[in-house]
Amino acid sequence: MSGRRIGIVMMSAIGDAVHVLPVVTALKRHEPSCHIAWVLQPGPASLVRGHPAVDEIIVFDRRRGLGAFLEARRALAAQSLDLVIDLQVYAKASLVTALAPAPIKLGFDRARARDLNWLVTTRRIPPHVPQHVQDQYFEFLTALGVPAEPVAWDLGPWPGERERQRALVSQLGGPLATLVIGASHPEKVWPAERWAAVCDALVDRWGLVPVLAGGASDRERATEREIMARARHRPRSTLGVPLRDLVLQLDASALVISLDTGPMHMAVALDRPVVSLMGYNNPKRVGPYRRFHDLLVDAYGDPGEDSPISLAHRYGRMARIHAGDVLGKVERWAAVYRDATPAVNR
Repeated sequence: MSGRRIGIVMMSAIGDAVHVLPVVTALKRHEPSCHIAWVLQPGPASLVRGHPAVDEIIVFDRRRGLGAFLEARRALAAQSLDLVIDLQVYAKASLVTALAPAPIKLGFDRARARDLNWLVTTRRIPPHVPQHVQDQYFEFLTALGVPAEPVAWDLGPWPGERERQRALVSQLGGPLATLVIGASHPEKVWPAERWAAVCDALVDRWGLVPVLAGGASDRERATEREIMARARHRPRSTLGVPLRDLVLQLDASALVISLDTGPMHMAVALDRPVVSLMGYNNPKRVGPYRRFHDLLVDAYGDPGEDSPISLAHRYGRMARIHAGDVLGKVERWAAVYRDATPAVNR
């Protein structure tokens, strides 16, 4: 690994980018002289930019069509890479990996390599039974002889961001409860009237300041409007803020309540207590990693079911989660985690 130049291909999805961070921190910890260049789409690139273990970010803007692939190839060729680690098995990532000049391209085994991804890699990790996505990415470290432990995301806040964080907390008030109300897939969303009930209870029972968070899609804005109309205590909203600002908000939050989406994993990486609402995806595979399982609201499994780890989706499950289920987990937070409220938010 000494002096090696490594390219990382994991281009999209905020949650996946968070899962890759412990891989790059482990690589850099194992061999500080290695150079890590990461191919990322603009959204996750804005989250990762400035990370101490990432030496360079190659932005892949898929809106540019064929031009995006040509620009990625030129940028990767300029890196003189010794190794490409392809952590993403979809077609666009496969093409970027194929275009990257490198003698070794490490990817998934044939069974897990979708879209003929195995054709563009020169070496593949061994097959493995299904496990959490984070542990699945650690299989690449095992193949390279790099220890994954201790698991470290180093997501921030980074030097120079604390002043902005203090200004944010001063503006929003506190103690903060961040509510991540949006997700990319409609099967992951939760009814606005239940969010409104949770907002009111957070104020009335625990004296928290609820703040709506997420993207600025039409669906999220519609949910925001309905919550505002229904809640007796109108929450604050930071929908659509830059991802680094969301990091600062999550880090300053006494409590996070989140759908199955990227900010849930960001909260885990920041070690902030998160009540996770999951029904579409198997939480054993993509739920909070190693932390806050006692705060998980699991609508994926049926009562008494010990569902195996799998990629299977389940539909219509989020409607099973009621406001009382979430507030029961907030009771657990108050009993176990409330004393860990960040100093910046006390």
